[in-house]
Amino acid sequence: MPNKVFLNRLKLTEFRNYAALSLELDQRHVVLTGENGAGKTNLMEAVSFLSPGRGLRRAAYADVTRVGAGDGFSVFAEVEGMEGTVEIGTGTAGVTEGQSRRLRLNGTPAATVDELTDHLRVLWLTPSMDGLFTGPSADRRRFLDRLVLSLDPEHGRRSSEFDRAMRSRNRLLGEFRPDPSWLTAIEKEMAGLGVSMALARQEMLGLLTALVERTVDESVFPSARLALSGFLDDEGHRPAYDLEEQYLTMLRDGRPRDAAAGRTLDGPHRSDLLVRHREKDMEAARCSTGEQKALLVGLVLAHARLVGDMTGHAPILLLDEIAAHLDVNRRAALFDLVDGLGGQAFMTGTDQAMFEALGERGRFLTVSHGSVTG
Repeated sequence: MPNKVFLNRLKLTEFRNYAALSLELDQRHVVLTGENGAGKTNLMEAVSFLSPGRGLRRAAYADVTRVGAGDGFSVFAEVEGMEGTVEIGTGTAGVTEGQSRRLRLNGTPAATVDELTDHLRVLWLTPSMDGLFTGPSADRRRFLDRLVLSLDPEHGRRSSEFDRAMRSRNRLLGEFRPDPSWLTAIEKEMAGLGVSMALARQEMLGLLTALVERTVDESVFPSARLALSGFLDDEGHRPAYDLEEQYLTMLRDGRPRDAAAGRTLDGPHRSDLLVRHREKDMEAARCSTGEQKALLVGLVLAHARLVGDMTGHAPILLLDEIAAHLDVNRRAALFDLVDGLGGQAFMTGTDQAMFEALGERGRFLTVSHGSVTG
C-alpha cells in the first residue's frame, strides 16, 4: 500500500466565490455537497493549484481572483506529504500583473511551482472531460501530458520549450528568405525536445498498459487499450538519436510545405491518443455515453494506482460530480476502489445520499455560496 498523502488544513483568500475560508481536515476523504453554483468545484479547483499548472479549469489567474477583490488570490494548505509535513502557500496576491503565481514552501520562496511535485501529486476527473474521446485531439494530448507530468515533472518544461522553438521556426519560414543555418539550429532543438516528449508519452502508455493487464479482473470499470498516432508511431524501440535524426530530416524536407501552410505539420503537437474499450474491442468514440464515462473513470483510477506504485505515495484525487451517472452498485464499487488506492479524495455532488456507501471513510461537508459547514 502506498504511503498516504492528505491535507490537514486548507485556507482560501479571495478565491472565486470565497472571500475567506478555513477548513480543518483529516485523513478521511472529503465529500462536498450542495446546490449547483454553490462553490463545490471552486474549492476543488483550489486544491488543484497544489500542483503545477493552471488548475483543473486551466483558467487565467485573473479569472480565479474573486470579483471585487483588491489583490490576487491565495491558497494555503498544510499537507502530510511525500517528504513529511509541509506548509504550501501559492497564489497571485502581491504579484505584479503578467507574472505567474508564486509558491512558498514552509514560508520559503520556491524557484518554480514544479517543486510541488516533491510533496504531493494531484489528479482529477471533471465533467468537462466527459467528451474526451469524441472531442479534438488537442484535448487528448493535454490529458495524456497531464498523466506524464504526474511522474515526469520535466515534461512540462520540454513541452513549453518545444512550443517556443516551433513558433520561432514558423515565423522564420514566413520570411522572404529565411536564414537556413538559423532554421537548422531551431530544428535541432525541436528534434531533441520533440523526441523526448514522444518517448515520455510512449513510456507512460507502456506503464499504464502493463498495469491494466495485471489488474484487468479486479475492476468493475471497463479497461482501455491505448496507443499513439500521428508522430513516430511504434518507433519507441529505436534509439533516441536515430529518432532525432529522422525528425530533423522530416523538418528539413518539410520546409516548403510548412511555409505554405503557415505552421509546422510534423511533430509531437500532432499526436493523438487512441483509446479502445478493451473488453468490447471497440473505439471509445463509438461507445455509449455511459460506457465512455465508465471507461474514463477506469483509466483515471488506473493512472492513480500507477502513480502510487511508482512514487510510493498515493495521489490526491479530485472527482467532480463523480457519482451523478453511476448506479448504486457501481457507486459503492467506485468508493471501494478510491479508498483502496490509499490516498485522500475530494468528491462533489448535489445529493449527500449518493455517497452513503462511503460511510465513515468520508468527511461530509455542505457548501453554500462561499461558506462550508459540517
